[in-house]
Amino acid sequence: MKLAQPDAMHSGVIMRTFGWMMLVSILAAQIACSDGRNSAPSATPDAPAPTTAAPGRPNILVIVADDLGITDLGAFGGEIATPNLDALADAGLMLTGFHTAPTCSPTRSMLLTGTDNHVAGVGAMAEYLEIEAPENLGQPGYEGYLNDSVVPLAELLQDAGYRTYMTGKWHLGQDDAHSPASKGFDRSYALLNGGAGHFTSMGLFESEATARFREDGVLVELPENFYSTRFYAQRMIEYIGEPRAAGQPFFGYLAFTAPHWPLQAPADSIARQHGRYDDGYEALYYRRVDRLKSLGLIAQDMDASAYAPTRPAWSSLSEEQKAASARTMEIYAAMVADLDHYVGEVISALKANNEYDNTLILFMSDNGAQGNLYYPGVQEWMAQCCDNSYENLGKPDSYVLYGDVWARVSSGISKLFKGFTTEGGIHTPAIISFPAAGMAPGRYDEFLSVMDVMPTLLEMAATTHPGEQYKGHSVVPLQGKSFAKLLRGDRSSVHGTAFRVGWELHGNRALREGDWKVVLTTPPAGSGQWSLYNLRDDPMELTDLAKAEPERLAALVAAWNDYARDNGVITETGDSAH
Repeated sequence: MKLAQPDAMHSGVIMRTFGWMMLVSILAAQIACSDGRNSAPSATPDAPAPTTAAPGRPNILVIVADDLGITDLGAFGGEIATPNLDALADAGLMLTGFHTAPTCSPTRSMLLTGTDNHVAGVGAMAEYLEIEAPENLGQPGYEGYLNDSVVPLAELLQDAGYRTYMTGKWHLGQDDAHSPASKGFDRSYALLNGGAGHFTSMGLFESEATARFREDGVLVELPENFYSTRFYAQRMIEYIGEPRAAGQPFFGYLAFTAPHWPLQAPADSIARQHGRYDDGYEALYYRRVDRLKSLGLIAQDMDASAYAPTRPAWSSLSEEQKAASARTMEIYAAMVADLDHYVGEVISALKANNEYDNTLILFMSDNGAQGNLYYPGVQEWMAQCCDNSYENLGKPDSYVLYGDVWARVSSGISKLFKGFTTEGGIHTPAIISFPAAGMAPGRYDEFLSVMDVMPTLLEMAATTHPGEQYKGHSVVPLQGKSFAKLLRGDRSSVHGTAFRVGWELHGNRALREGDWKVVLTTPPAGSGQWSLYNLRDDPMELTDLAKAEPERLAALVAAWNDYARDNGVITETGDSAH
């Protein structure tokens, strides 16, 4: 679809207005359906449709899934029906070497500032600091919210003339001064906490039994018939349908809370997954491995048996245990399928308003799949707060996870899952699409960091980061590197072969230099000692080369110490690495 030319502006406005009227009619019809995905009223714009952004100044839409594993999408090897995201991948570029932080808010801070999370103020999640390390809360880089050392992406795009919108999970500060409305977003409807029930404001644990939401900075109660995935998508549709100045582009940040626990979805959505996982997690793991091989995402001769989820063996479970476990995976799959469905609604809205071709869309997950709960007392609280009987699983008053065995499936051949600096925690699915760029679809397999997103989007928006000064105070320069050239068809390496990137969260550490990676995983999941891997030869992090390559190990551990010092990492002893 070609963008409207200036001499066709009048007819373009008419068509876009008609498109939005049709979209509202479609949504209204969907609301009337019995499908659980469409049972809540959708806010619809009454104002005239916005004008299309001028060529060279694309709209930008960043979509983030919460705890989505790297093999959960069809394009990345999964069996869950994700036709809209698969189509985005088919038409765009699959970023198969994309890396994040190990958990939610650290990744989001890196995404929205282009810097390391320890610099941005989220050296650890605020919840973790409050419970496990209160002595660090409030230390430089550990404020628990975006601090004044960084400049938020939305604020720079706002300065550059973009209208800026945010819906979904914020998790970067609860006070008004640290809410999306104070960080550059013109419109926002934000969950402030790390997660919540998907139908209600039920919190994640006893200390946060009720989640909090802000609309345009003001604390609000959830509307009736709330379902998180549907609501956040439809509210974004409303925002991008608001009037903008002629030629003014938008930046949308759509941060779903699905498929983050608690696992909840409409009954109809769950019913569509019925029986699909009755043969268990082992069988599903090998089906996904076969699919990864057929897609060329892993080597044909790879022996992936080392990470097959076999403890406990599916055959050792009772029939009741199998049924309950399979149901949790059905709910998880329903949440992923619903996420895809509502991404499709947003894309349909863009197309109906003639905005799709000139919209750069980035889809990503914020970290690996959720395999366990590491907060004390949560399991006990879950058993007391909710009705987790088999018949009630997935309903608003249930509260379950799918567990580390199903998370192993979602992680594919990657080691461990969310919370760890192994590949299962930080190697995530990502897709970028921009039809107006005319790029050939395909894959980019080299390393990319979530910190690279902000410099990329700034370049595409024809604006820049201020460097070390912004509005009269000192700020930290960008640490990421733009990969905008990929959208222009240049698929040469963005980072080269000698790049260094470090990670640390809750004592788990890693540093990567080219193909080499050192990892330290704390007990009980790890030994607390450094391991060394060559990811080019060993993407599963199976063969520890620490003893075989002591000099390389020492050099990379020294490089991690430099990273920790430069970014203000606080060690487990409470001392800053400065």
